[in-house]
Amino acid sequence: MEGTRKLAGLSLASLGVVYGDIGTSPLYAFRECFVGEEGLQATPANVLGVLSLIVWSLILVISIKYLVFILKADNDGEGGILALMELVQRTVKGRQRKFILIIGLFGAALLYGDGTITPAISVLSAIEGLNVATPVFSSYVIPITIVILVGLFSIQRLGTGKVGRLFGPLMLVWFSVLAVGGLYGIIREPGVLAAVSPHHAIAFFVDHGLGGLAILGIVFLVVTGGEALYADIGHFGKAPMRLGWYLVALPGLLLNYLGQGALLLSSKTEITNPFYQLTPEWSLYPMVVLSTVATVIASQAIISGIFSLTYQGMHLGYLPRIEIRHTSHEQRGQIYVPLVNWVLMAATIGLVIGFRESGNLAGAYGVAIAMTMVITTVLFAYAGHKVLEWPLWTVALLTFGFLLVDLPFLAANMAKFLDGGWFPLVVAGVIYLFINIWRRGYASERRKSRNQDLTIRDFLARIGGGGTYRRVPGQAVYLAGNARGTPQVLERNIRFNRGLHDKVVIYTAVNIKAPRAKAGQHLKVKRLRDDLIRVVSYNGYMEAADVQRDLAEANETNQLGLDLDKVVYFVGNKIHQVNKSYGLSGWESWLYTIMARNEMRATRYFNLPREQVMEIGTRIDI
Repeated sequence: MEGTRKLAGLSLASLGVVYGDIGTSPLYAFRECFVGEEGLQATPANVLGVLSLIVWSLILVISIKYLVFILKADNDGEGGILALMELVQRTVKGRQRKFILIIGLFGAALLYGDGTITPAISVLSAIEGLNVATPVFSSYVIPITIVILVGLFSIQRLGTGKVGRLFGPLMLVWFSVLAVGGLYGIIREPGVLAAVSPHHAIAFFVDHGLGGLAILGIVFLVVTGGEALYADIGHFGKAPMRLGWYLVALPGLLLNYLGQGALLLSSKTEITNPFYQLTPEWSLYPMVVLSTVATVIASQAIISGIFSLTYQGMHLGYLPRIEIRHTSHEQRGQIYVPLVNWVLMAATIGLVIGFRESGNLAGAYGVAIAMTMVITTVLFAYAGHKVLEWPLWTVALLTFGFLLVDLPFLAANMAKFLDGGWFPLVVAGVIYLFINIWRRGYASERRKSRNQDLTIRDFLARIGGGGTYRRVPGQAVYLAGNARGTPQVLERNIRFNRGLHDKVVIYTAVNIKAPRAKAGQHLKVKRLRDDLIRVVSYNGYMEAADVQRDLAEANETNQLGLDLDKVVYFVGNKIHQVNKSYGLSGWESWLYTIMARNEMRATRYFNLPREQVMEIGTRIDI
């Protein structure tokens, strides 16, 4: 009974985090097919054709591709394009490995491009419902949207779990209202149910030919939350996400889209906003309020997905160290990233001011996600064959089927390039540039540091006689980036201060290419000498190293005799200087140096007690 209750609770919470983006697409997706610049005439053939495309897009892309197959390719319970990339990289070598790395990192960068648009188009489309009620509010739409967006990003510090518990019940109400409104329209025009047959979608393209691609690009808006869905596996798990979709989200969406189509078929007056015009006049203002709440929730899916993406990227060495706040002690993976949050808010508000209408933003929306979905399919093909060990013919058949849907969607969205589709691609290109330079610069820095570090054997031989230093009362912990060599801060302290504490611990946090370290392999302790101990902490990219916790554990299990309230932590404070001789060009070295100088300092990142920390500067040439 308790397990069932927990599953139901997680399923409800997932509605508020995972399905918000997909759940609010009825506000603008169907409307743009008939009212936007590419708007079709509302003939029965066009209405049934568009509805058939929508119905089968939701079934094929979300219900089958993502929830049945893509979720199988989780990396120890974690999803998202970086997790999938790392899963595949273990199984390939050479040029294939480099290819996987490039497309995986670019796919991750594309999600940042999409993340700037989703909150803008979602909230703006909801507030535009006021124009249906009265033109009085037309000049207030943008200011109201901006205020709501500021509020949305301000509550992110509460964490995914608290936001999910707050938004989950509201999204349950939202999907219920979608279903009821759709049923109202279907009852008026039951013939709309014929759109469930895929032959109407085929007939639509037979009638419109290549001109139908423009509409397909708009139809794609109904599935744009798929990638964020995949990235949120670690927050809720597969079963709750599947349960929330099949029992609540999918029925509500299908009924509402069919209801909007029924309104177009049965109405004798002009339809400018079928979602709101499907609503009885007396409930229009409450519906605008509910829609606004739902679109705030819609933005949550992509925001939490980008937080997870940033966290993974940082621990895998693809992004600089920035502040990450863990917002739950009970549920893993629930985090808040302040810098990313506020940058996203600024970009989103800028888009609202620049594009001004959700219809204008529709042109920019979808390009990045369509490209990411193609990349996910390619990575899944590798995972299916190499990791899941499915027969090659099964993988080939699935990949062909997925690309048969993904590639037309990509072609349709690329047709919107000049209408705003360039924006998320430019954002993705800039993010990829930063990721690539940081990855290469960080690898170069680590190689150089390892080459310069004195081996522990040579270090012990050098200090063996004891004549080069004096003993200092107390205990010292030296943080080291290399799990085998001697920390440069330790060498410098002996060289310049000629002192060595009575007890010395060399601590290294190692990030491994897996979500979590295996049980019993998290911590390794080795006595190099009676007074010199090495502690190595292995952490997955979904785990955070905790120096004080690790030392306390090592102290307890290995009787190290440490007094953590009195130890002195020695930390190297890297001072980066531009140097063209380490694998980066001049401007790349300059950019890497800027990022490195603004990286979060180790003292703060590891949450060390400042009164017990001594920092020693180390010059790094890049």
